[in-house]
Amino acid sequence: MDLGGYDKMQESLRPLDTLNAARGKNVMVDLKNGYRYVGKLKSFDIHINVVLEDADEYKDGEMRRKLGTVFVRGDTITILSPA
Repeated sequence: MDLGGYDKMQESLRPLDTLNAARGKNVMVDLKNGYRYVGKLKSFDIHINVVLEDADEYKDGEMRRKLGTVFVRGDTITILSPA
C-alpha cells in the first residue's frame, strides 16, 4: 500500500529529529520558573537537556542579561521553539 510519502513525513516529525533540524539555529526556551532563554541551539540529548550559545535571558518580556553559553536541564523546559 502506497501511503504517498506519509511514512517519510512521520519520520521527520519525531521530536529529536525536529530538534536536530534546529541545531545551529536560534531557539526560544521557556522554563518552569518563568524565565526565557533565546540562543543558538548547539546540542541536546535524549532528556532534552540543551546547550545554547550566545544566549540571552528574559524575564517578564524584558532582557535581563547576556549569558553566552548555557546548559539548560530538560526537565525545567516547558516550551522549546524556533526564535
